[in-house]
Amino acid sequence: MFPQNEIIHGDCIEVLKNFPDNTFDLIFADPPYNLQLPKNRKLLRENGTEVIPVNDEWDKFESYEEYDNFTENWLKECQRVLKSTGTVWIMGMYHNVFRVGKIMQDLGLWFLNDVIWVKIDAMPNFNGRRFTNNHETLIWAVKNKNCKNYTFNNEFLKQINGGKQMKDTDWNFSICRGNERLRGEDGIKSHPTQKPLKLIQQVVLTSSKKGDLILDPFLGSGTTAVVAKALGRNWIGIEKEEKYVNLANQRIKNYKNENY
Repeated sequence: MFPQNEIIHGDCIEVLKNFPDNTFDLIFADPPYNLQLPKNRKLLRENGTEVIPVNDEWDKFESYEEYDNFTENWLKECQRVLKSTGTVWIMGMYHNVFRVGKIMQDLGLWFLNDVIWVKIDAMPNFNGRRFTNNHETLIWAVKNKNCKNYTFNNEFLKQINGGKQMKDTDWNFSICRGNERLRGEDGIKSHPTQKPLKLIQQVVLTSSKKGDLILDPFLGSGTTAVVAKALGRNWIGIEKEEKYVNLANQRIKNYKNENY
């Protein structure tokens, strides 16, 4: 029997191999985006202060082929451990979402929607050479095209959307700011790609029920675990970086219902 409501420290592909088929009701994955940022290049705001980019080793790949192989391997395992009544959400940006989407379709995962998270307070493009990038994509899919009995809490979504059916572009949320943004004693962000609680809350409320088991194979700062705990879902998180395991465990420990 595997542990629930715990973080497993390790490589997600290797850890996932230990789970039986058809284990999880919901999978949310925010994988490396393979941003391919130029080395030794500083991004400056209009006021001259430096933007701290995602430059961690876990987001670095030698080639698109290496990234594609990594993506295919973890997606295969997620597809295997996902229940036929479950769904999977994969986050991405223009750097990676098209590659991820193709691999998902090649594996037989069946798309339900591509949901657009509109960042209502996105950072501008400081170089002024392209549009402000103010959205990320969430691909929502089932295990294969024959899966029909997945959870979709349509009536609840109508209630929180003024009685109207929610659109895949109605997901308008701020990025992590203020007290929600985790920072170290030096004021630097504790995790470079922390996602907002409200975004993950909407994913969980859309496609799961109380008591369901949720997997996050790239747990990072622990947002999925905090949301699952708050909403009465069980969860398992996998995280490769020890510093993020410690960060997420402390965050989960400090969680209080009244603050959610």
